Amino acid sequence: MPHGDITHIDIPVADMDRAKAFYGTLFGWNIQAPPGFEDYPMWQAPNEVSGGGLAPRSDDFTQPRSYVEVDSIEETLAAVVDNGGRVVMEKSPISETSWWAIFEDPDGNQVGLYEGVTNTSG
Repeated sequence: MPHGDITHIDIPVADMDRAKAFYGTLFGWNIQAPPGFEDYPMWQAPNEVSGGGLAPRSDDFTQPRSYVEVDSIEETLAAVVDNGGRVVMEKSPISETSWWAIFEDPDGNQVGLYEGVTNTSG
């Protein structure tokens, strides 16, 4: 996906089995937990373009969070701070070739960042 595209949406849930049944039935999403992420089932929309995860709800994760693909998480986080936002979670690995981070905009909305294998920066 190109820089700036929404690549993933996490939905916080209190009851994983209930959420899987609800979203699978409601939207026809295919929901599977990939190996190594058994507590984080991933959903895929029928169009095979939209997708995300069902994540355990916590005190600091109560609303859905969109993730935007960027060329460089470090540069993007620096721009967040320069423009009045704040870093919630610094760049962290997902795998050997992909990373994520979370920031908060000036209005308090949390947005995730994703940097992956198709990018040239690291």
